[in-house]
Amino acid sequence: MSKLRIEKGASRIRQAPLKTTIDGAVADDIELLCQWSENDTSYVVNHLLRFALSQSEDFQQYKHSLEDGGPAPVARGLLGPLNAVPKVAPLTSRNSEVER
Repeated sequence: MSKLRIEKGASRIRQAPLKTTIDGAVADDIELLCQWSENDTSYVVNHLLRFALSQSEDFQQYKHSLEDGGPAPVARGLLGPLNAVPKVAPLTSRNSEVER
């Protein structure tokens, strides 16, 4: 399993808007991660999404099959089935207190 690594102060990348809402607890953790890493919110969110997508073996196989001229994509929503998104450990101890 690979590890998530966020470089401090490395938030200068090309950006495209993404219309979405984020759960309050996740938004708080992202804000805290931004402060800690000295990066913009968009950089941290992009980095987290890139990491999550790279960890999904099913998605990576699907992506490579399309690149290799595989079958046309089936309309299953923006992210596909919910079970394809990997679970990420909480960033703060506050989340574990909520789960108890």
